[in-house]
Amino acid sequence: MAATVAVPVSSSVSSSSTPATSSGSKYRGAVIEDLQLPPAFSLPSNELLSRAIELAYDRDFSHIPILHPKTRSPVGHIDVATLKKKWESSQANPDDKVDAHMSRFKRSASHPYKLITPWTELEELEEFLKENDFALVTDNDRKFVIAVATSHDLEQFVTRRGF
Repeated sequence: MAATVAVPVSSSVSSSSTPATSSGSKYRGAVIEDLQLPPAFSLPSNELLSRAIELAYDRDFSHIPILHPKTRSPVGHIDVATLKKKWESSQANPDDKVDAHMSRFKRSASHPYKLITPWTELEELEEFLKENDFALVTDNDRKFVIAVATSHDLEQFVTRRGF
């Protein structure tokens, strides 16, 4: 399964965007936009599990961001591999809603949202991914999930660019 995902970065997120790195860095000043990630897709929390599984496999995503059905704000994510195991062991029913099986994001003053945008430098993304499985790439106002980035995406970028 591909490592491309679309979800908020881990359960904890913070609110800084500090893009200052040295010109001799490993990524040579590249930003998330340079990863050329596929567009994210997300599902409302009241979507059926069967639909989530179908879409995840059709698009070869490993994480799916879950949105509040009315505000469309990210509320959690589904780890597709974990969901598949639950499905195969009959711990998940096709008629279940995704919110029954999603991991909720922990947002609070002690766990602030980390803003990750297409202009976030790859060094910053790499640091974020040391403590999180994936990052949700959003617009500056955090109104739209644009893509999901993983460590695998960074590895592929380095391989393609020969860094």
